[in-house]
Amino acid sequence: MSTTRPCSPGDRGPEPGAGGASGMSAERAAPEEEAASVASASSTAATSSAVSAASAEDASPSEGGSGGGSPSSAAARRTRRLNFDGQSGVVPLARDFARQALYAWGWLPAATADQRAAAEDVLLVVSELVTNACLHAEGPDDLWISCDNKVLRIEVSDKGAGQPAPRTPHRAGRPGGHGMFIVQRLCLDWGVVRTSGAAGKTVWAELGAPA
Repeated sequence: MSTTRPCSPGDRGPEPGAGGASGMSAERAAPEEEAASVASASSTAATSSAVSAASAEDASPSEGGSGGGSPSSAAARRTRRLNFDGQSGVVPLARDFARQALYAWGWLPAATADQRAAAEDVLLVVSELVTNACLHAEGPDDLWISCDNKVLRIEVSDKGAGQPAPRTPHRAGRPGGHGMFIVQRLCLDWGVVRTSGAAGKTVWAELGAPA
């Protein structure tokens, strides 16, 4: 496995259709959160395929989970996964999934402007990483979001062979090409993880928790 590092609706509730995202998420954290997720899936009449996917989510993150960034205790880290197989509208789906995680973990609703800005940064980074996978890697495979008391980590896996990097030089007025520049500016750290002998990659980014 190798790691390479190239040199707004923050406090709204989950958007309509949130049951689909929560039906495919799972969390290695407090049992009451897991129970709430199952209850949400039931109340929205989740399909049998979504229920099947949810039962398989409670697994360790991809190899990208240990590929770089700040170390943290696995016991203290809560993790959710969204699988994109057969899904359409993956960017809004990913944002809503991330928003649900922020509500579950106490980032939302935001009590201060700093907390609101931190949550909006998370949603923006999720959007940019998933969009980048759609544009350059034939779409994302999985989205992992994990959090401890200090750092929130986002991982998007895909089967693409390209190397994400901010456009150099960056020109603010040029259309397109701003995604990885935004990620670089907003995040504490980010990088790309590849596993030897396996196709694709995982792009990860870490953001600081709000004060």
